[in-house]
Amino acid sequence: MNMRYGEPRWYKEIVTGMIMVKKRDGRKEPFVPEKIIVSAIKSGSPAEYARTIAQDIERSTKDGATTQEIKSKVLSMLKSKNPEWERNWVVYDTAVKKRAG
Repeated sequence: MNMRYGEPRWYKEIVTGMIMVKKRDGRKEPFVPEKIIVSAIKSGSPAEYARTIAQDIERSTKDGATTQEIKSKVLSMLKSKNPEWERNWVVYDTAVKKRAG
């Protein structure tokens, strides 16, 4: 384990070349399209459209993008297809994750 950074040495090798996103608390982590797919499905989107959203976001996201920027793009895509899906996502974030907007 690399004690200076507190993560295994292999971690950087795995994430090298991957898009890194900046979390709300400032941490950086690899972009994981499956997180978008799962959340979109939970909001009511069919799996096929959820995968389309994740693919579009993955293609357009630059290294260092914030999770807020990604969320905004996802919500916009959900709303354009079905406004109820966007509302469901926001309700979940507000109620379960205790987040506002």
